[in-house]
Amino acid sequence: MRVEISRDTFPLAQVFRIARGARTEAHVLSVKVTDGDVSGWGECVPYARYGETLDSVSAQLEDLPDAFDRAALQGLLPAGAARNAVDCAMWDLEAKRAGKRAWELAGLAAPGPEITAYTLSLDEPDVMEAEARKNAARPLLKIKLGTPDDMPRLEAVRRGAPEAKIIVDANEGWSAEVYADLAPHLIRLGVAMVEQPVPAGEDDALLGMERPLPVCADESCHDRASLPALKGKYDMVNIKLDKTGGLTEALALRDAALAEGYDVMVGCMVGSSLAMAPAVLVAQGAAVVDLDGPLLLAEDRAEPLHYDEAGVHAPAIGLWG
Repeated sequence: MRVEISRDTFPLAQVFRIARGARTEAHVLSVKVTDGDVSGWGECVPYARYGETLDSVSAQLEDLPDAFDRAALQGLLPAGAARNAVDCAMWDLEAKRAGKRAWELAGLAAPGPEITAYTLSLDEPDVMEAEARKNAARPLLKIKLGTPDDMPRLEAVRRGAPEAKIIVDANEGWSAEVYADLAPHLIRLGVAMVEQPVPAGEDDALLGMERPLPVCADESCHDRASLPALKGKYDMVNIKLDKTGGLTEALALRDAALAEGYDVMVGCMVGSSLAMAPAVLVAQGAAVVDLDGPLLLAEDRAEPLHYDEAGVHAPAIGLWG
């Protein structure tokens, strides 16, 4: 088995800002796994918040043995971007080898379209209002917050998109007290959920708190091993393949989270359609789907995912799976 790595850059349609910084490009690692004359593809987005860089993830991939299967891979690499790219490439490889779609191999029904959030990046209120107005026809908008001036921004977005459902991502930028103070105002403005309001290492402060606005774990939830520490703090978990370490663990985490009573959100880093494609399988029936990475790009893969008023559709064979 041969694992090949390439670095790809996709320009964004416009500057994308969150509380931690801004970017104008998506830098990803593309992985090609070849066994005989069959190859599978995967993509990951190393994330500095988790101590990952293009170099560190490349080094993990270069240390893989010459022979392994997808089951063995789960023990060869930890949950994270490196394992995600290889795991998804191996699903693609297995599907091609079997002449079936990846969802058939996983024992899943053929995926249908799922409405996805569209993310408005952090900016001045007037800019965010203009972006909201431009995207007001979208059924679900996600707002990046996590600053001392969040309410003027949210109010501006609501003015720009009075009918859209809104979810909020604070990116660990609040305290539990700020969440408690803001929750009634967020509800008044029609916000349906807030994602990771407090830092992952400080979320014990959410224990026992009344949560009038549902709280979703993002940075606090990586894989199934994360679930015990979430009890009593969160109502929902955000499953991202770059956190779980691939589709294999993402499907297992989804089932485990639902069994424990959590709602499920399926999210993404800012990557191409190749990174989103496996996540479409996990997103089936999710309470919230946030697979808008390709919608933020100025350029995408040669055979991108299809998005329309029904949402994000299953990948074509030429893309993945």
